[in-house]
Amino acid sequence: MLFENRFVYYFSIFISVIAVIFMLIMIYKSFFIVKNQFIDVGGLTYVNQVRSDDYTQKLAERLVNGCDTKVCEVQSMLDLVTNIPYKINNSVARSGKNVVKQNYGDCDDKSNLLISLLHARSYEAYFVLVPKHIFVVVHLNLILPNKKALYINKRPFYILESTAKNSKIGFPLRYSFDEIKAFIDPFQNKKLVVNSLEYK
Repeated sequence: MLFENRFVYYFSIFISVIAVIFMLIMIYKSFFIVKNQFIDVGGLTYVNQVRSDDYTQKLAERLVNGCDTKVCEVQSMLDLVTNIPYKINNSVARSGKNVVKQNYGDCDDKSNLLISLLHARSYEAYFVLVPKHIFVVVHLNLILPNKKALYINKRPFYILESTAKNSKIGFPLRYSFDEIKAFIDPFQNKKLVVNSLEYK
């Protein structure tokens, strides 16, 4: 009887220690999820779902296969995203993998997919947050004929509109500079410091 009581006692301590360790691990993971996915923008919280995973890497490689220019690569990735049907998602933005598999998404979903693909190919790209919308800009160190670029800190970034079917690199800017709430690097989860901004 004494042996059984000791066993129960030590077993309950063991279970309690495991539970505490599990709880600490979950708190630790939650901290990094918040740190890496949540960012405050003007009193509102934006949650990103970008990925640097094997699925995104392989999808990006497949999309750019056969391209010999950066314009071809970016347009190939943009084509995939713009041809996914637009449908409003009333919950938190979904990962790119889910957007592809479920074959629909809104501006958050599709922008998460697009910027993840660009990141997989080492392009410098940012989310642009404007009222009730989000789009992506990508740095291409070249001048595209008949296209305007957003010059952020004197460097050319071209607008990629994920929700306009068959849109091209250099989609027209349809917002005033005052409406641009933030440029965000979702992989660093930081706002870009903008010292100068031109559209030309």
